[in-house]
Amino acid sequence: MTVGDDSRGEAAIRVEQRIRSYRTRGAIVAFSGGVDSSVVLALAVRALGRAAVRAVTALSPSYPDGELELARTATRRLGVRHETVITHEVEKESYAQNDPLRCLYCKLELYSFLRKLAPLAGSGEVMLAGANLDDTADFRPGLLAARRYGVRNPLLEERIGKAAVRAMARQLGLAAAKKPALACLSSRVAYGVRITPEILHRIDRAEQLVRARGFPSVRVRHFGTTATIEIPRQDTRRLTADPELPDLLAALERLGWRQVSVDQNGLRSGGMNAAIRITPTLRRSMERLKADSAEISSP
Repeated sequence: MTVGDDSRGEAAIRVEQRIRSYRTRGAIVAFSGGVDSSVVLALAVRALGRAAVRAVTALSPSYPDGELELARTATRRLGVRHETVITHEVEKESYAQNDPLRCLYCKLELYSFLRKLAPLAGSGEVMLAGANLDDTADFRPGLLAARRYGVRNPLLEERIGKAAVRAMARQLGLAAAKKPALACLSSRVAYGVRITPEILHRIDRAEQLVRARGFPSVRVRHFGTTATIEIPRQDTRRLTADPELPDLLAALERLGWRQVSVDQNGLRSGGMNAAIRITPTLRRSMERLKADSAEISSP
């Protein structure tokens, strides 16, 4: 079945049924406010009822400014209780050193906080997250953390990819259907370049400046003393032809980079992963990740 064939919302029904199959009294949804977690949250409400569902947003320097208010608005529209937790992954050396397993350390921190929340409402709450099938095509070590803490990813378990997730978001009338892909700010930092709150704030501010010029989907990649602007390839010509581009680049350089340029290859999700150097330890982790992903995404 293609996305275009899903006019009856069969994919959403499958996910809703999957959530019910967990035989849970309630759900805690790791809610960033992006399209994936928004769909999981909405379908958890349909499956379990709004009173049985909680949305939890993790706040740290890696969470883009302004996203919290959007997340709050989304949960209000669904009538769902919304909580926030402050996570401390950026303060930990394992994360700050920024090796290719950074996402694993981040998710371990997040899911450990979610597990602490579960007992507050009694036993029987399942933890849900928004990984989808497309995530298994990239290096996503955070899936290992989900397995370790028993977090369920119903989109992935139903083998639903990103395009179908957006289609479901439109069918459900979610504002997130039109949002650009949301990724943590640390994903913009080249592996091996140390992550600090100051760097993440600088990236966040730089992306805000690019969005203000009419480019809502943007990644500012940090390589140390230099940075690049990634926007969808079809928009790159418009940006490079903009007579105010030199002023924009100068404004970004004043934030702390020696040079900022526009990446002519356009926006690429997981773009930093192309530079990963496969060490024996990382290879073993990747093999385990692949096996785990295949198991949890099987019908």
